[in-house]
Amino acid sequence: MPNGTNGKIKSDNTMHRDHFGKKIIFTLVGVLLVYLVFYVGVLTRNAIKKFDYVGTADVSERTITVNGYGKVTGANDIAVTSIGYSNTDQDVAKAQLANKKVMDNIMSDLKKMGIADRDLETNYTIYPQYNYTQQKGQEFTGYQVNNTLMVKIRNLSKISAVLSLPGKYGANSVGGLNFTIDDPENLKVAARDKALADAGTKARTLAKQLGVQLVEIVAYNEYEGGPEGPVPYLSMKADGMGGGGVMTGPDTVATGSKEQVMNVNITYKIRTAHRY
Repeated sequence: MPNGTNGKIKSDNTMHRDHFGKKIIFTLVGVLLVYLVFYVGVLTRNAIKKFDYVGTADVSERTITVNGYGKVTGANDIAVTSIGYSNTDQDVAKAQLANKKVMDNIMSDLKKMGIADRDLETNYTIYPQYNYTQQKGQEFTGYQVNNTLMVKIRNLSKISAVLSLPGKYGANSVGGLNFTIDDPENLKVAARDKALADAGTKARTLAKQLGVQLVEIVAYNEYEGGPEGPVPYLSMKADGMGGGGVMTGPDTVATGSKEQVMNVNITYKIRTAHRY
């Protein structure tokens, strides 16, 4: 009896393993069938999509690109110049004090003329100075203080008064007089508007000639370009500069003008106007 029972148990175990192995095989076969169906479906879909596009032009071929040009001219409305004083002393404190006295007087007069702090910019430096000789080698000669004031003149009638200050107080460095536009962005906007109008006119004309319709803008870029108008430059010197001479500017100056050029490139999506 024990041997018979053991034989029956072994037989049942064998049958159970066989049944479990068949379930695994059927499961794997099912998974493979699912993947196969999915793969065939993807291939079929791609083939259909490819068939749909046979004989159809690419989107990039259904566009036109035009350029627009715009130029505006504006009168220069501000003048820019610089006034400075440079001095040297072996005592750095004395050098600074002497420099400050000259530049404070100039600054005070500029503010009395109505020139605001935002239109004044100072560049201040101190450097030790040396002299080299074969006998003594490098020899310290003193500290050089440089103080330069950039001045933006909005009221152009004040130009002559501003240019008289260096000679009045003994400043020994004067820059040229340059004219420009305080807010060039307004010119840029106006030039862009002209360029866009130019591009729009060209696009409509071209579309009519080609027998197509403009659908929408798909690309846009812009850049500044073209020559600008001459900017007058005035360089002035004072007789006896630094020794009490007085420099005065001209009663009238030609402020000149500035040109602003904008170029635009616009790409339009198009479609056929008439179908045959």
